[in-house]
Amino acid sequence: MTTNPIDPRQLDRLADVAVRIGLNLQPGQDLVLTAPVAALPLVRRVAAAAYRAGAGVVTPILGDEEVTLARYRHATDASFDRAPGWLYQGMAQAFAEGAARMAIVGDDPMMLAEQDPDKAARAGKANALAYQPALEKIANFEINWSIVSYPTPAWARRVFPDLPEDAAVARLAEAIFSASRVTGDDPVGAWQAHNAGLQRRTRWLNDQRFSALHFTGPGTDLTVGLADDHAWHGGASEARNGVVCNPNIPTEEVFTTPHAQRVEGYVRASKPLSHQGSLIDGIEVRFEGGRITEARATKGEAVLQRLLDTDEGARRLGEVALVPHSSPISQSGLLFYNTLYDENAASHIALGQCYSKCFTNGETLSKEQIGARGGNTSMIHVDWMIGGAETDIDGLTADGTVVPVFRRGEWV
Repeated sequence: MTTNPIDPRQLDRLADVAVRIGLNLQPGQDLVLTAPVAALPLVRRVAAAAYRAGAGVVTPILGDEEVTLARYRHATDASFDRAPGWLYQGMAQAFAEGAARMAIVGDDPMMLAEQDPDKAARAGKANALAYQPALEKIANFEINWSIVSYPTPAWARRVFPDLPEDAAVARLAEAIFSASRVTGDDPVGAWQAHNAGLQRRTRWLNDQRFSALHFTGPGTDLTVGLADDHAWHGGASEARNGVVCNPNIPTEEVFTTPHAQRVEGYVRASKPLSHQGSLIDGIEVRFEGGRITEARATKGEAVLQRLLDTDEGARRLGEVALVPHSSPISQSGLLFYNTLYDENAASHIALGQCYSKCFTNGETLSKEQIGARGGNTSMIHVDWMIGGAETDIDGLTADGTVVPVFRRGEWV
């Protein structure tokens, strides 16, 4: 008799937190749910929790790694310039009609590592273009949405390559449950307390009204100008539909929108970036006038260059986020190869699309007004980590006052 490496009680708690805290699903609200087929145990629990919360209809859309790889092994070259736009149009329509969105992630982060990177880049670009109508609803925070994760065997083997599969899955499950704050007797209460702490940070930052942040550390001297009328967020936030939700489970960050034209200096990544099945390590870039003018990496540089060439906005920033080095995810010492986790281990920046909610009264602003305030537009939004134990961050006010924010990776 084999023992289940994933504690079913913890999985039940994760599903409950995902629906009640992550989504805060409302009675009668439909839910569009995407997940890998390997995550079906969590998909089923989320569906049950959603219906207990009064969901209208839960619609799961499942992906499969073998189906994805079959495309790379057998499809014609023209296939990689196509994407299921009809599906994303339908998702956008569901969101326009009030549906919530949940993504359960868990695919092997290096699934495409041995495939043609040009095909992966083309497929990613085609998918990003097709997904834009649905992505806009999410990026503009028009709906309540959330991301959680499930410890699939393929992902676990990647994080713990030296362990037997069951042991690897058990270790990854433990790490996910701990980071997601579901290991105690009152996960909902734990999340409410955590959200309150993040909101104290955002209130302080919003009161400071910094015009820029100055990052210094190994290989880094970077000034990130902040968008006009920017607003800091962290933890639970209210979507435009009036529902307060936690978009990321887990989360340790507070974040806002940089000014797309006002980023200067150079920065070195503090952790590798897993992107489209490739690991990009040793990233170093230089910004001039808000745009990346030089970029290199010790590993995966060709993938990085393709990412930067996605569109004009891909070389500019859409997010800056502050995370202390003492974050539980950082202290775990693990590289998850998954942005949802790795971005919550260190302060980070994101290339590409900004979040409209990160402006004062952002829900009332048009695309043109957001752009005029410095918000960036792009088909991508890719986070990568620049903080660590040696990172200092200063806030710069409009009158030139320097206010210490982080010293040696921790909040001052």
